[in-house]
Amino acid sequence: MLSISIIIPTLNEANSLEQTLRPLTVLNPPAKEVIIVDGGSTDETIAIAKYCLHFFPLNVDVQIFECGKKGRAIQMNYGAKVASGDVLCFLHADTQIPNDLVTVIDKTLANSKVACGGFISLMTGSLTTRWSISLHNYLKTYYAPLMFRPHLFFKGLRLLFGDQVMFCRRQDFFDCGGFDESLPIMEDGDLCRKLHQKGEIRLVNRVVTSSDRRVAHWGFWKATTIYLYIGILWGFGVDANYLKRFYQDIR
Repeated sequence: MLSISIIIPTLNEANSLEQTLRPLTVLNPPAKEVIIVDGGSTDETIAIAKYCLHFFPLNVDVQIFECGKKGRAIQMNYGAKVASGDVLCFLHADTQIPNDLVTVIDKTLANSKVACGGFISLMTGSLTTRWSISLHNYLKTYYAPLMFRPHLFFKGLRLLFGDQVMFCRRQDFFDCGGFDESLPIMEDGDLCRKLHQKGEIRLVNRVVTSSDRRVAHWGFWKATTIYLYIGILWGFGVDANYLKRFYQDIR
């Protein structure tokens, strides 16, 4: 079975991190290691991470790093460099995974034609599941590459996002240069395009859940408009640094 390194970038995630880490303590089989890379949190993120270390099995290596620079691409690349597993799995700090994650990843990458995979993401809050936006995000995995890269879509390109818990072989990740650290957003979509040179991008028919905090803050219509606007403009090649102004950090 492939060994899995789970990499979690954090920045002021005190409200979400424990919910994300708890499922990792009961993975069956367990991951090889969990690597938390903090970008300079000013809340209790690091303290919560250290507290949760006590709940992990002894055979799982858990490491906490403070990389000194914020930015998901920067932090995830940092985690990838110190990781030792066969596979890198990138988990956002507000996302919860199923306890058979390792088995699902192992079975997916057993197919040598698959270079990268991700899960179906349900956006949830304390009182609701955002079914409409979750459905749109699911469909976007398919329609975005079909619209903007149809010749690659029919060769297996799919567009995955960070809350879908992306995973790939460690060697493939470094062969294609990892995440582009100049991108403040859409680093995940960019990685999909690069990894597609190695094989298919696969959406696994399993569910993970992510926080609906942006939708709760923006409201349904504003959130839908922003997601569409960013996705379409990025598809046409608009600079992600410009698009970032519409995608504010919300904790």
